[in-house]
Amino acid sequence: MIISMLYKVARRLLSFPGVLLRRDTTKDAELLVLRHENAVLRRQLAGPVRYEPGDRFWLAALSGLIPRRSWHEIFPVTPGTLLAWHRRFIAAKWDYSARRARTGRPPTKAALKKLILQLARENAQWGHRRIQGELARLGHPIAASTVWEILHAAGIGPAPRRAGPTWREFLTNQAEGIIAVDFFHLDTMLGHRLYALAFLEHGTRRLRIAGVTAHPTQEWTVQQARNLAADLGTRMKSLRFLLRDRDGKYSQPFDAVFQGEEIKILKSAPRTPRMNAHCERVIGSIRREVLDHVLIMNEAHAQQVLTAYERHYNEHRPHRTRNQLPPGTDQQPIAVHGLEGRPVLRTRILGGVINEYRYAS
Repeated sequence: MIISMLYKVARRLLSFPGVLLRRDTTKDAELLVLRHENAVLRRQLAGPVRYEPGDRFWLAALSGLIPRRSWHEIFPVTPGTLLAWHRRFIAAKWDYSARRARTGRPPTKAALKKLILQLARENAQWGHRRIQGELARLGHPIAASTVWEILHAAGIGPAPRRAGPTWREFLTNQAEGIIAVDFFHLDTMLGHRLYALAFLEHGTRRLRIAGVTAHPTQEWTVQQARNLAADLGTRMKSLRFLLRDRDGKYSQPFDAVFQGEEIKILKSAPRTPRMNAHCERVIGSIRREVLDHVLIMNEAHAQQVLTAYERHYNEHRPHRTRNQLPPGTDQQPIAVHGLEGRPVLRTRILGGVINEYRYAS
């Protein structure tokens, strides 16, 4: 469309000299044609002559100033080719194919399609109208039929007959209400064995080392449970299950502390530590990162070491399952620019057994 308009304008401009000076117009047009042909030849000395769209445009426009009987003497192409170029430029004026492509409803943006599919995957019970409502709340006005078409094209069936959650999604949902407990032992430099009681919240990965003792009796274990319930406070309301093994140190009064908060007790099978895998993993981290590198003097020293590691684990240590965030925060760190020249400060934990790094403010 634009090319045809430019072609018509060029034809009109070139026709003005023909009206004013009819005697010299033909001669000047012939000179312009020859000059342009020389420019085309110089541009393509190494190969065959090819006419670009601009060349065809210019020669077709000049053809109106030269009598048709002289075309075969002036123009480097046949008259039929010249007329074909002219018809092509005129036909572009009436070509509405590009205009028809712009009619109708605009296509849905790729980012919005991606968001729709994300909502459908993360919420198996949401239908297309529920997803439309959530998008409207987020500021994306879209028709429910459009949401249905996007889901149908992606092979996602209607809710609630849509395929259920995967095992990973199911276990992740259940982890929000589980707290696990387990004992682990450590030996002092003189060979005395101590025992520590560790609680781990599956959802947040928050670690709580309740205490250290050389004689883990049932009464001592019950007292640690009471201390944990007092420290958690209202957070106990979000827990639904306590996962523990069948150790005799977990007595009925121990279970009663959690049952009073409407927490159900889940017992692992005998000699099956994998049923309490999260606790086993965090105990392994405690051994690899601290206990294998520190000589424990006594019970008080063990409590000090484990308390320092608990603070580091909850406030600084990144976790893959939480997108490299520590359990104590849910906010992604702000991207820092211009780090060149800024010193990195190291904080030594337990004399340098563990290091924490921060940029100087």
